[in-house]
Amino acid sequence: MGGRVTRVFRNFNVENRASREISKEKPTPAPRHRTARLDAMADSPEIKEEVFRKDDRLLTLLKDVYVESRDPPVRVKDGGGEHLPSKLEEKRLTKLGHLEGLDVNKVPKGKISLVEALTLLNNHKLQPQIWTAEKIAAEYSLELKEVNSLLEFFIPFAVQEFRKETKKAITSHKPKQLT
Repeated sequence: MGGRVTRVFRNFNVENRASREISKEKPTPAPRHRTARLDAMADSPEIKEEVFRKDDRLLTLLKDVYVESRDPPVRVKDGGGEHLPSKLEEKRLTKLGHLEGLDVNKVPKGKISLVEALTLLNNHKLQPQIWTAEKIAAEYSLELKEVNSLLEFFIPFAVQEFRKETKKAITSHKPKQLT
């Protein structure tokens, strides 16, 4: 609705406004800087001759100039203690069982793979008295606070199957015929 209203006002009397703008006198251009006039003078043959003429006095001064440069000696770095220590992560083997082909084999300590996460969430859901947060933290080398937040905020999906009687009741419903 708002677009229609603005379009009406925008298109109102367009031809008259356009012809009024076109018929206005054009503004006079700003005066040119005097260097622009020098560009026009650069085409003259006297100036071109002056530019391309060699000055003998300047050439002799240029021949007297001698530049000597020396590179500093190149230092060869040895493999000593100049390198920054690289961060070596401790890795652990995953505990996947029959799902081993689905996931990675080595995971850094303090982290878990996706299949391990789903496995431990499912184990905790099915047997919460056995798979406590402390046991999961010890088993997978995780921090207890991270395991508690994992168990609190992530819940695995539950698959529910409906009985066949329910399906029959739903499919036995006949739609009304339109006449």
